[in-house]
Amino acid sequence: MHKIAVAKGDGIGPEIMDAVLTIFNAANVPIQYEIVDMGKWVFDKGYSNGMTAEAQETIETLGILFKGPMETPKGKGVKSINVTARKTWNTYANKRTFQTLHGVDTVFSKAGIPIDITIVRENIEDTYGGIEHMLTHDVALCRRFITKPGSYQVIKYAFEMAKKKGARRITCGHKSNIMKITDGLFLEVFYEVAKEYPELNSDDVIVDDLCMKLVTKPDLFDVVVLTNLQGDIVSDLCAGLVGGLGFAPSANIGDHISIFEAVHGTAPDIMGKNIANPTALLLSGIGMLRHLGLMETAAIIENALLYTLESGIHTGDFGDKSIPSVNTTTFAEAIISNFGKEPANNPKPILENKYVTPTIFKLKSNPMLETKSDLEEVIVGIDFFIESNEQPTEVANKSLKHTMDIVKLVTISNRGTQVWPRGSVFTNLVDQYRCRFESIGDVPLTQVEILELTKGMMKDFKVCSYEMLNMFGGKKAYSLAQGQ
Repeated sequence: MHKIAVAKGDGIGPEIMDAVLTIFNAANVPIQYEIVDMGKWVFDKGYSNGMTAEAQETIETLGILFKGPMETPKGKGVKSINVTARKTWNTYANKRTFQTLHGVDTVFSKAGIPIDITIVRENIEDTYGGIEHMLTHDVALCRRFITKPGSYQVIKYAFEMAKKKGARRITCGHKSNIMKITDGLFLEVFYEVAKEYPELNSDDVIVDDLCMKLVTKPDLFDVVVLTNLQGDIVSDLCAGLVGGLGFAPSANIGDHISIFEAVHGTAPDIMGKNIANPTALLLSGIGMLRHLGLMETAAIIENALLYTLESGIHTGDFGDKSIPSVNTTTFAEAIISNFGKEPANNPKPILENKYVTPTIFKLKSNPMLETKSDLEEVIVGIDFFIESNEQPTEVANKSLKHTMDIVKLVTISNRGTQVWPRGSVFTNLVDQYRCRFESIGDVPLTQVEILELTKGMMKDFKVCSYEMLNMFGGKKAYSLAQGQ
């Protein structure tokens, strides 16, 4: 019998978790539960990451965390416990499955359009690094990291999952028409991995077009993989297609630790009333059982849930309003009473259990993710992000004083739009410019030469930030300004 960590969560979390564990116990699920301390009340006790040291040690020892919804205190400068947990344990793939549930009426169910979409969201990188700075009193900066190894991890998982699922299509959602380097890297890795799976139909869609198609023809899609922020938005959009977050399971998959959770809110307004809907957490738990190889048990519980929904039994947040709603406990009891029954629509096959005790990893150092490259790497310039409320020509005249024999000022932009040497007086400005210096003829520069240029610019401007301009294998690894 395997042991997993359980964090009941905040608000309605303990109620729905107790309901789910009652269902699991009735199904004789061969799992023991160790309760760990995480969530808002742990923040309130002074733990800045929302979990006790004992909880972290237990989860890292057991390798599986099953958690209810959790609240992060507002206005205290602390990070989301949900994001912290996913990033701390490198659960790089967020898998969320959205399926038509008969008994949960939606526009599409009423139209007879079946939905079966799996969103795989990169879970670690992107703007979710939360690295933000105020460059001036008017200008905020958020750094967005997309890495090749991180992209490979989640995209490889998506293809493997799509292969096992027998998916008819796997799609990369992206915005590489605008973010040509970051989203461009993610898309490039997608097609590199796609070469390993010629049997799968692989394609890509720009994310805004993807959203439009999802709300008009959701049955066109099967598996969709996206970067973190875009995946967060699109997965909630898909939840709306099948009835809301109350019907949206979530799994956060890593190489060593995985987290299964409900992603809806803590609903403090109904806390303690025993009326919350446990479906999303139950579906997440069913996904956890399959992850552990408990295929037969998972199918029995899921079929009982689907049968219960088809029967019209519902909590107060959904269902036929002409049928009285039931409370959380009664809903769980109804599912238990329906063990062994199959729904009329989309019954889950009863597969043989393939339970294997997960390997417990004892890591001595942090894994380093790095791809091999023999490309020549050289510095060919620098972008200075400076504070100034002067006009572009004034900024240019000051900057030109600091050019060197091998370096020239090539462009100045404001909010990404070029304002020098060419621009428009109709371009609104803020008090932060980017001044780009490049070496003449792409001659490699040393960091010492860059430092001399930096010292010169700092004499005339407050330099808020700067970025080196690199070339890899003779290819420029930086974007142009809009209009450059």
